[in-house]
Amino acid sequence: MSRRDMVAGATAAAALTTLPSGARAGSAAADKPVMAKVGLTVNGQRRELELDIRTSLLDAAREHLHLTGSKKGCDHGQCGACTMIVDGRRINACLTLAVMHQGSEITTIEGLGQPDNLHPMQAAFIKHDGYQCGYCTPGQICSGVAVLAEIKAGIPSHVTADLNAPTEVSEAEIRERMSGNICRCGAYSNIVEAMTEVAGRQA
Repeated sequence: MSRRDMVAGATAAAALTTLPSGARAGSAAADKPVMAKVGLTVNGQRRELELDIRTSLLDAAREHLHLTGSKKGCDHGQCGACTMIVDGRRINACLTLAVMHQGSEITTIEGLGQPDNLHPMQAAFIKHDGYQCGYCTPGQICSGVAVLAEIKAGIPSHVTADLNAPTEVSEAEIRERMSGNICRCGAYSNIVEAMTEVAGRQA
């Protein structure tokens, strides 16, 4: 064995013995939460929170504000159970950090209506049995309210045939726009009926 091989071997051995402790120290430092103050208007009420900057908007609502209507389904933005309306637009609350919405206006299912004063979309879901097991329903309803607002504002979708004409409420438009909200019970036709009824009342 040459002197160069011996030095290289000793260096590698020394690196292996020191790396785990260094990695552990780095991991401990990375796990220490960085806190930030976040001001949100949730369902019309100003809320001030101090959160770990890694806290999702969904977890802020559920764990810190105790608004458990919005559900944590896939936690990957694929099922839509966590849909909230933020500054007039629907978003997957599991995919966005609460600190990104400083000063935002946020509406959860709790802010749309109450048992004695239902939002028209909530009432229509009940009438047409669009909820079934109910787990995805808060996200479906929030998304449904935002979808009708999108159509009314003339925002086109992938199935809009004429971009120069006013966007009309149709089954194809509703199904395309609601495709990000998954219902394992398969209540899609009932949801379309509920949304169509609300759209007819708004026309």
